[in-house]
Amino acid sequence: MRSDIVKKGHNRAPHRSLLRATGLKDEDFSKPFIGVANSYIDIIPGHFFLNKYAKIVKDEIRKAGGVPFEFNTIGVDDGIAMGHSGMLYSLPSRELIADCIESVMNAHALDAMICLPNCDKIVPGMLMGALRVNVPTIFVSGGPMKAGRLSDGTILDLNSAFEAVGAYESGKIDEKRLHEIECQACPSGGSCSGMFTANSMNTLCEAMGVALPGNGTIPALTPEREELLRKGARRIVEIALDSSLSEKFRFRNILNAKAVHNAFVVDMAMGGSTNTILHMLAIAKEAEVDFNLESINNIAANVAHIAKIAPALSTIHMEDINKAGGVSAVINEVSKREKSILHLDALTITGETLGQRIANANITDPEIIRHNDNAYSQVGGLKILFGNLCEQGAVLKVAAVAESMKEFSGKAICFNSQDEAIKGIAGGKIKAGSVVVIRYEGPKGGPGMQEMLSPTSLIMGMGLGESVALITDGRFSGATRGACIGHISPEAAEGGLIALIEDGDEIEISVSRGSLELRVDSKILESRKAKWKPIKKEITSKWLKRYSLLVSNAANGAVLKTEL
Repeated sequence: MRSDIVKKGHNRAPHRSLLRATGLKDEDFSKPFIGVANSYIDIIPGHFFLNKYAKIVKDEIRKAGGVPFEFNTIGVDDGIAMGHSGMLYSLPSRELIADCIESVMNAHALDAMICLPNCDKIVPGMLMGALRVNVPTIFVSGGPMKAGRLSDGTILDLNSAFEAVGAYESGKIDEKRLHEIECQACPSGGSCSGMFTANSMNTLCEAMGVALPGNGTIPALTPEREELLRKGARRIVEIALDSSLSEKFRFRNILNAKAVHNAFVVDMAMGGSTNTILHMLAIAKEAEVDFNLESINNIAANVAHIAKIAPALSTIHMEDINKAGGVSAVINEVSKREKSILHLDALTITGETLGQRIANANITDPEIIRHNDNAYSQVGGLKILFGNLCEQGAVLKVAAVAESMKEFSGKAICFNSQDEAIKGIAGGKIKAGSVVVIRYEGPKGGPGMQEMLSPTSLIMGMGLGESVALITDGRFSGATRGACIGHISPEAAEGGLIALIEDGDEIEISVSRGSLELRVDSKILESRKAKWKPIKKEITSKWLKRYSLLVSNAANGAVLKTEL
C-alpha cells in the first residue's frame, strides 16, 4: 500500500504515534488509508449537508475494512458571488481546490480517495487534483435540488430569480411577484436544478466512468443519494484492499483520452453548460490528453441533441431526467446512432466497461429524453465558433438559442467590464438589434473570467432575448440562455480583436457557418491597433494578481502556467 511509507517499520514510530492521537489502533495500520475529500461549506446550497454525507461515507469505509481520513476543500457559490467583485474568485478557486487535493493526498501518502463535490468549480478542481495524485478515486456528488414551483404551478429554478430582476426593473412584474419567485426558486439543498455547470460536470463524471450511475441526476437529500454514497465507499475500499485492483483503477487509467472524448459526446447530447468546455480542456491537460477546440465541433456533428434541460428553453430539470432513465439512458441512446462515436470499451471505476454499464438502461419517458430519430437537433448542443473576433475560438450553447438568433448581425455597444454592462443594460442603453460587447473580463483581464448571468438575465428579463446578442471574453453561468458567446480568445487583455471594437461596429454571428466576425475594414483595425493600450485594472488582491500573471486564456482551459 502507498500508505506504508507513513505507517510501516520501526523508523515510522513517530508517525504512528501521531496517527494514534487521532484514534487509530494497532489493527488499523494494516488497513488502507482512504482520503475523503469533502467540499462541505455552510453557504453553498449544494454543500451545506455534505458533512452528514461524509459521516455516511466514513462509517461505510470503516465497515468495509478501510480507515477514512476526511479533509476539506474550499468552495465558492457562483450564484452568490455573481454580479460583484466576489465573482473574480470563482474560477481561480478551481486551482486552489486542485492544489488542496494534491497537497493533502500526497503529503500523507493516502491509498485511495472518495470525492464529495457538487457545485461550480469544485467538481473540476477535484478532478484535476485527483489526476495529479493518480490513486483510485470515486466521485459521489451531493446531488441536484428539485425545481421550485409557484402557487400557480409555474416551474422555477435559480435562473428564474435572476431573470425576475430584469422583469421587475422593466416593470413586467411587481415587487410581490419578485419576492415570491425569490422564495420558491431554490426550494431545498442540492446543486441548482437545471443543466447548469454543477449538474453538467456531475453528469460528465458518469460519462467519464469516475462516478457511479445516477451521480448526476439522483436528487440530493434522498435515500437513493445516501445509498449511492454507501456504494461508492464500499467500492473504493474493495479496490484499495487489492493491490492488483489498485493498479488497474488508478485514476489516469479511467480518466484518459477515451473518457475525455466520451464526456464531450454526452455533453453534446444533453446541451451542457459552456463552462464544461473550459473545465474539460483543463482536465484534459491534467490528464495529458491532446484535445483541442476544433475537435469539439467534429464531435457535435456526430451526436444528436436528445435532452433539452433548463435553461435551454425548457422546463425539464435534473429530477425529470432521473425519472426518464438518467444519464445511462442518454448514453445508451447515443450509442445506438449509426456510426456512434462513443468509446464503449472505456473502463469505469465500478469495473465494467461503459458499454456494459449502460446496456440495460432504457428511456422511460421519450418526451424527456428523446430518441435519436426524434432529437431536438441532429447535431450537439454546444458549438465552437471561429473568425477574426475569435481566432483561437469562442463557445456558444446552441441548445439555449432561439432559432431566430442563430444567424444575426447587429451594431456593437461596448463595455469594458461587467459592472459597466449591468449599469448600461439596466439604464436602457441596449435596444433591439444590438450586440453587447463585454471585454477585459477574460482569465487574465478580469482577472478570473467572471460569469455573466446578471447581464444576460437582465436582457432576457427585459424581453430582448430574441433581438440582442452578447459576446464576451468572460464566461457564462450554466443558467445563461440566449445568443450569448463567451470564452473569446485571444482575450482583450492580451490584445485580441475584441479590444478594438467600437460602438456602432457591425458584428456578424452565424451558427450554421460557426463564425463570429467583426465587419470593419482591415486598415481601420490596423490604425486602432497602433493606438491601443490595454486597460489595466487595479488588482489589490495578492492572490488574484498572482493568478493574472500565470493564467492562460480560455482556449487553453484557463490553466495556470507552470513554466515561466
